[in-house]
Amino acid sequence: MFITMLRRHTKGIIIKVMVGLIATVFIFWGIYSIREKPGTKIAYVNGDLITGQEYDAVYRDMLDALQRQYRQYWNDNLIRVFRLRQRALDSLIDKRLISQEAERLGLRITDDEVADAIRTDPAFQVNGGFDEGRYRSLLRYNRMEPADFESRIRSELLGQKIHRLIRSFFPLTDMEIRHFYTYQKEKINISFVSFNPKDFREKVEVKQDEKEDYFKENKEKYKAPERIKIAYLTLDPSDFVDKVTITEREVSDYYELNQEKFKDPKKIKARHILLKLSPDASESEEATAKEKALDILKKARDGEDFSELARKYSQDPTASKGGDLGYFTSGKMAKPFEDLAFSLKSGELGGPVKTRFGWHIIKVDDVKDAVVKTLPEVRDQIVATLEKDIRTDIAHERSLTLMDQMPYDIDLATYAAQHGLTVTESGYFSKKGSIPGLGGDERLKKSIYALKKGDVSEVIEHRGKFYIIQVVDSKDSYIPKPTEVSDQLDKDFRDHLSLVAAKEEAEGYLEELKGGADWSELAKAKGLKEDETGFFARGANIPKIGYSPSLHEAAFSLSSENRYPDQVFEVKKKAYIIRWLEREDINTEDFDKEKSPFKHSLLLAKGRRTSNAWLQSLKEKAEIKIVTPLE
Repeated sequence: MFITMLRRHTKGIIIKVMVGLIATVFIFWGIYSIREKPGTKIAYVNGDLITGQEYDAVYRDMLDALQRQYRQYWNDNLIRVFRLRQRALDSLIDKRLISQEAERLGLRITDDEVADAIRTDPAFQVNGGFDEGRYRSLLRYNRMEPADFESRIRSELLGQKIHRLIRSFFPLTDMEIRHFYTYQKEKINISFVSFNPKDFREKVEVKQDEKEDYFKENKEKYKAPERIKIAYLTLDPSDFVDKVTITEREVSDYYELNQEKFKDPKKIKARHILLKLSPDASESEEATAKEKALDILKKARDGEDFSELARKYSQDPTASKGGDLGYFTSGKMAKPFEDLAFSLKSGELGGPVKTRFGWHIIKVDDVKDAVVKTLPEVRDQIVATLEKDIRTDIAHERSLTLMDQMPYDIDLATYAAQHGLTVTESGYFSKKGSIPGLGGDERLKKSIYALKKGDVSEVIEHRGKFYIIQVVDSKDSYIPKPTEVSDQLDKDFRDHLSLVAAKEEAEGYLEELKGGADWSELAKAKGLKEDETGFFARGANIPKIGYSPSLHEAAFSLSSENRYPDQVFEVKKKAYIIRWLEREDINTEDFDKEKSPFKHSLLLAKGRRTSNAWLQSLKEKAEIKIVTPLE
């Protein structure tokens, strides 16, 4: 608060320098306090030292990333909630173990490999090539020296190299890929009968002692969650309408400085003919499609009507409209298509050009050049923007002033009253519920729940308003007495007894089926409706039943020789008996076409499992000694 106040109320360069120095002291004292002791030792990994300087760098990166994620909802207590200090240390330990193992195996990263990784990083490229000025400015922005950054790149590349080496010992076979594809794609069809607990509800007998036992066994279900109550002060920009006056000079200045905002970009009206290509099309298939596209283009150049050619040959949904795409601006289409289309003049033909969809032939029907709207046309828009911006600035400044002047350990409602303001007090709410009056934004909830009783947040910007929030009370989670939840307990226990009765009936039904009873005749005799799901794959929602991992697993283990499972299944509070009907095997042609992405997916999954297991084995064998506790 002190630093914020100084920044806002001081103009001189000397004071600004002092503020910067004070801020630096607080940052390095509060966040990077390990630097108080040069050469601080954090931990040893197999005798290899992790220094305070290394830890600071990793911790700072993680902190910056978290602050970017939470932006206006940030408060320092989130560091504790996310265990940021421990995560930073764990990351360093993992990297040190990987580095040690790489050295043992004789793996190295050359200077050329580091340079190539940096040169090809899109973040450092301008107009498609590496730009040293951009590289150095980005490093300065992130408070990093080139040598430190290059060291990190070397470490990352070393990790990638050793992970590739590990994975090379566990190659994928075609059989594995096929099994994985089959597991994902094969389908089955089952028939089923269901037993609804509602049909048994009036028949069950409720006994008090059994209900008490049910509560003891399920008491966690009734556990009241931890809850907090907050008070919050709202600074709404709309409350400052009478504080805003916009001059014509401000309007004209804004117009001159923001010409791009008032520009109607160049737009074209075009038609196209698409000859589709699958992503894994062979070279011969691609050549054939291109040759056909060239032939169609020749017909168009020779004078045949483009719209009719599109209706006849195009494989795009726009074919029925003569290939008409309407007007569009830059950034709306695939880049190769767009680059060609915007290079053409009205009435010109172009192509064929290839995108991920296939080969395109393009005809431009009209071109509307970019124009800047006049000041009179956009004056009202500018005034509204300026008024909103100024109201927002006033509300923000007012909220910062209130924060700067707020004494420690004060009740927010009392403080607000001293300034002629009122606070809103919420009811109690839990982490899973929304915040009364403020909604269910997860970052906001996380930030508020990081506060302790009596803590006051920093200024929080939420949905265009500014808030100062205080946690005024908290209630720990607890197991209530049965009398406190008697109505819900009565309902739940009766539902439980009804479901048990439905399952018992279903189990008896299953025994009769396994004893040789006919499926259809038994259902008819019991007055039950038999139904079937239709074909479905593993992991998919089971039609007419719902999602159930146990039912999926059992159903796919059945066959024509073994039609019935050994159990009754509960799905969405109903009991089900299923019967295997038929299996739909994979299509070999589809497998050949889709093999590549499935192989990639399986490689990633197998690689992660292998690498994680390898790293865990290193940790189990390592001697790790923590010298400076971080929490």
